[in-house]
Amino acid sequence: MGWLVTKYLVTAAVVVLVSEVAKRSDRLGGLIAALPLVTVLALIWLYVERQPQVKIANHAWYTFWYVVPTLPMFLAFPVLLPRLGFWPTLLACALITVACFWLFALLVRRFGIDLL
Repeated sequence: MGWLVTKYLVTAAVVVLVSEVAKRSDRLGGLIAALPLVTVLALIWLYVERQPQVKIANHAWYTFWYVVPTLPMFLAFPVLLPRLGFWPTLLACALITVACFWLFALLVRRFGIDLL
């Protein structure tokens, strides 16, 4: 149980760090948020918990493919925010991400990559 609490605290600290830095600097906050810190932590947690190398490698592999269709959201958000407000923009971006993911999954399936 202590290990699980430690994982929660360390992972939450990363999110808090990003939001606190972003309050002070848009660029630095964006840079830190763009770093794959949560993925690196997940890889560390999997390794420390003695998961097989193939499982750790698969996590990194699928993370790459799942990140790609989320990128349009980061372009749509600043465009939609002044027009729609925060919550509608967040919802629209979530829908954009789902649509992009679905289309991307159909596209890469043709190359033997199964994301669904």
